[in-house]
Amino acid sequence: MASGSGFPHSQVDLVDFVDWRGVECLNQNTGHSVGNALKQGYRDDDGLHLESDADEQLLIYIPFTQVVKLHSIVFKGPDEEGPRTVKLFANKDNMGFSNVNDYPTSDTLILSQEDLQEKHINLKYVKFQSVRSLTIFIEDNQIGKEISKVQKIVLYGTTVDTTNMKELKKIEEH
Repeated sequence: MASGSGFPHSQVDLVDFVDWRGVECLNQNTGHSVGNALKQGYRDDDGLHLESDADEQLLIYIPFTQVVKLHSIVFKGPDEEGPRTVKLFANKDNMGFSNVNDYPTSDTLILSQEDLQEKHINLKYVKFQSVRSLTIFIEDNQIGKEISKVQKIVLYGTTVDTTNMKELKKIEEH
């Protein structure tokens, strides 16, 4: 179901545009936190991963320091505990497990074990044109294990050139 062909060269890893002070992950095991899967250096260390705590679900909130266009996403995870059903929400703040199903998804991915081998998965690009934050809901994993594990999440896209309204000068009509 997830497609991964055609990765445009103009897309960049958006890790430098993540507002780390606002990143949150609900139901994470504190010994295996979200930074392990998202942060450069950590996410490339095979000994580190993000792991769920009470059950298989994870809810990850990623704010950006500026508006981005999100093109594709990469996941790396183990064959059994790696994510399967992943729901993405653009610009939805303050989501929790109690209200995650109250909102329409921007995109839903059904990941295969092959997708979890760092395959670029193209998103519904039209839904991710002006993204200030991304919420990733990992609903379940590959074989229904109690704990989900994610070794790497990489977001690819571009920044949006925005106009600073304070720099505009008023044009007077004659």
